[in-house]
Amino acid sequence: MPARVILYSRPGCHLCDEARETIAAVCGKRRTTWEEVDISADAALTSQYGEQIPVVTVDGETVGFWRIGADRLTRALKGRT
Repeated sequence: MPARVILYSRPGCHLCDEARETIAAVCGKRRTTWEEVDISADAALTSQYGEQIPVVTVDGETVGFWRIGADRLTRALKGRT
């Protein structure tokens, strides 16, 4: 089963823009799908992540926040896809 990659973000977040590019590149190379969730549309997610965004999870496990490195995401996906 492919890894489930989620980017938790908020509109207007420049770090989210950078994370989106990194995730798209890494997941594109690995042919892994990913999705983006806007935390501002959900009070519980806003409470959970607050100013920590962007947050990236793989199969429900947080693999990074604020600055998302391609190497770290690649390692997290290794063996899961």
